[in-house]
Amino acid sequence: MTDSLELPALGARRSVRGEVANALRAALVAGQMRPGEVYSAPTLAARFGVSATPVREAMLDLVKEGLVETVRNKGFRVTELSEQELDNLTEIRRLLEVPTTVQVIDVITAEDLARLRPMAQRIVDVAEARDLIAYIEHDRQFHLELLALIGNSHLVSLVGELRARSRLFGLTRLAEAGELMPSAREHIEMLDLIEAGDRSGLERLMRAHIGHVRGRWAGRAEHPEP
Repeated sequence: MTDSLELPALGARRSVRGEVANALRAALVAGQMRPGEVYSAPTLAARFGVSATPVREAMLDLVKEGLVETVRNKGFRVTELSEQELDNLTEIRRLLEVPTTVQVIDVITAEDLARLRPMAQRIVDVAEARDLIAYIEHDRQFHLELLALIGNSHLVSLVGELRARSRLFGLTRLAEAGELMPSAREHIEMLDLIEAGDRSGLERLMRAHIGHVRGRWAGRAEHPEP
């Protein structure tokens, strides 16, 4: 199964451990690393082209986040979440992300918007290119950068963990069918609503965005927002 992983090349911006952890999180969200499969640090290290030590350290970070579990003398196994657990995580994300994103209207500057708009467009570009791993990473970066404008680093860290823990499977099929484009374009719409100061419109969009991403990515029917 490891040979099928399409892991991204590692850059030099962060520590190798951090780069590996983020790449593995993306592979988890994309469903390329599946529940029940056991992955060894040396095998993953060979795929990354790095030593086993930072990979093992990164996997231990993911163990702390509840994303994988250790398998004695074998490696690490991806943990499985039930539909109910995924729904619960999604609801917590709504409770945190929706009002916080609306608060961004009060603090965002023209410089912030100028910095975030290329990021939002990049999400659309990678969705159009069906680059799932890049989509996951750019989507995560955009939302966390947006929330970071409020100045609550603990909230940003918690949301990042929730987004990782609520990884969803089936994205590959949807990406190949071009189904990620509607969600991708909503990031641009978010910035438009923020710039216009439209609180009610932004709240509706964020609730729908989190909700229908859960539905689309999990291959479930969506329920209309109240």
